[in-house]
Amino acid sequence: MSDPRLWQIKDRADTVEPERRPETRHPSDEFIRRMLAPLRRAVFKPGVLRWFEVWQIRREGRRMEALATEALAARVRATAPQLLRDGLTGRPLRIAVAGVREMTFRMTGKRHHPVQIIGGLGLLRGRIVEMATGEGKTLTTLIPAVVVALVGIPVHVVTVNSYLAQRDADTLAPVLAAFGLRHGVITDATEHHLRPEIYGRDVVFSTNSDIAFDYLRDRLALGHNRTALSQVAQRILSTKAGRDSRRILTRGLGFAVVDEVDSILIDEAQTPLIITAQRPGDAALTAGEDAILALAASLEEGRDFQLDRKKRTVRLMPVAEDMLTGFVPPTAALVPEPARREALVQALSALHLYIRDEHYILNDDGLVIVDEFTGRVMPDRQWQSGLHQLIEAKEKLDRSGRRETLAQITYQTFFARYLWFAGMTGTATEVARELRQSHGRAVFQVPSNRRSMRRIWPTRLFGSEAARWHAVVAEAKSVADRGRAVLIGTRSVAASEHLAALLRGAGLDPQVLNARQDADEAALIAMAGEPGRITVATNMAGRGTDIPVGPEVEARGGLHVILTEFHGSARIDRQLIGRAARQGQRGSARAIVSLNDALFSDTVPRLARLIRVCSFGFGGRLPGLFAESLRKSAQKRTSAQGRRRRSETVRRAERQQKSLGFRPDNI
Repeated sequence: MSDPRLWQIKDRADTVEPERRPETRHPSDEFIRRMLAPLRRAVFKPGVLRWFEVWQIRREGRRMEALATEALAARVRATAPQLLRDGLTGRPLRIAVAGVREMTFRMTGKRHHPVQIIGGLGLLRGRIVEMATGEGKTLTTLIPAVVVALVGIPVHVVTVNSYLAQRDADTLAPVLAAFGLRHGVITDATEHHLRPEIYGRDVVFSTNSDIAFDYLRDRLALGHNRTALSQVAQRILSTKAGRDSRRILTRGLGFAVVDEVDSILIDEAQTPLIITAQRPGDAALTAGEDAILALAASLEEGRDFQLDRKKRTVRLMPVAEDMLTGFVPPTAALVPEPARREALVQALSALHLYIRDEHYILNDDGLVIVDEFTGRVMPDRQWQSGLHQLIEAKEKLDRSGRRETLAQITYQTFFARYLWFAGMTGTATEVARELRQSHGRAVFQVPSNRRSMRRIWPTRLFGSEAARWHAVVAEAKSVADRGRAVLIGTRSVAASEHLAALLRGAGLDPQVLNARQDADEAALIAMAGEPGRITVATNMAGRGTDIPVGPEVEARGGLHVILTEFHGSARIDRQLIGRAARQGQRGSARAIVSLNDALFSDTVPRLARLIRVCSFGFGGRLPGLFAESLRKSAQKRTSAQGRRRRSETVRRAERQQKSLGFRPDNI
């Protein structure tokens, strides 16, 4: 049996703040791990003992109902020394969880359901918990957050965006305050000098990128002097005898609850987090970018180069290689032939693989990247190796300075440095095997509290985009006219704005939620469930959002969700569909897609062409069975490609770490 004191680990790093020493994996270990992975369960459900534990907790809770609020808080706080000594087990744990449940009811009017107690205990023990959308994952977070914080371990509640971090903090603040716990919120708008004090609080709500980047900045500030002895000596001998002003984190990496864990550990794990320093541009560099972009614009696809739009790769043909040899570079940086070749590949990528209002938008700050998984803007981010500047040149914008890499880390490596962490999501089953192999955690599948009333309408497939959009407008109008609310999901900013224009042309008044309206997200989400309301949204409305649906709308059938294009991952589709029929309410969803969608044409082009040939190029409605065949084939292939990219990202980071001579417990 493992030690219930999860903070007592053998491979703790030799630092003042709590942190786990990075695991060193040998190729032979990885081979054996992969061979044994199919033999280990990737998904399991709560058994009889877990439900008996819930029954005991509810019994303890009934005994606490007569206590005054202050006495209740004191009763829970009194369990902290016992939990610290004996670990997260036994009657002290049951009393603490029951107290959190009762206090939550008094402060918010909501009491944890049995499935939320099961989920909270799973999180407390470091599991990946799958709970159906709408089951109340925010309240579930309270159980591990309060119990671990009372023990004295720093707690980070990690979400995928600043909106959700602030929302969760506001929701849970009264309960945390009732137990005397201090909390804070870190977002991209939080100034540097305010962060140390916030990180010093008991519970910190933030995004995965903010916490990971702050960790990297700390590593850079400390350099190699990270041992406990060196840090204590530095503080004692410091002239101010205080904390280094460059530092950000003050309590280390204790325990993390990662919301939408599959998004962070799977979707966003394909690229590492990188700390850079900006290098000012110069006229010669700008001239070189303009010249190579002009050369790229003169080339013809198929004759001079080939594109793989799904993998975003460019392959130069012999004709282009000959043209590159005769190219006279205007700057010394492009004199070496490898530099010219790389610049030309990047220029072709900028022209053909990165599309405005899909991969980036233009605003008052210039070019801003859009996260393809969340649909949100990523300020202060740049593409590497000059690609960002070439896209700026394509859009005829002022050139920003190039950035040099100072440090980098993958999400897989970062979260492995917590003493222990847990995750929750509504869509983990599809990636359970990968989570088991990469992070050593099986998916703990919690049943729903109420039977789902969601109706999935048959998928509609059309041979042309125009016919698809016409069908979407017609269905949205028909459903909204019946007094229901409609949420329409699109994959890009451009598609959302095009559809909104079509809806307005049909006499409707849609609300648009995409990267341009991220500041108004809370207000738009709050209104999206009103009678007759039509909301057009990118992936921003797919994860973590709770669209309130009133009794009037629910009586008429609830929220109706329309997918206008399948995503590369079935999990993202499930997230959007999960906005409807939450917590036992009524609701429905349908996919209305086109044979020309990028997922089909880029991933399974032969199957898409075969269906087009069999339908004689008909642009109208085709059998929905074709759409399901295309979806399953494309998403299976995309998922396999994603797994390979994530594995390669980790291997590349490990190779770089070895080649640069980083210590295992350093950056």
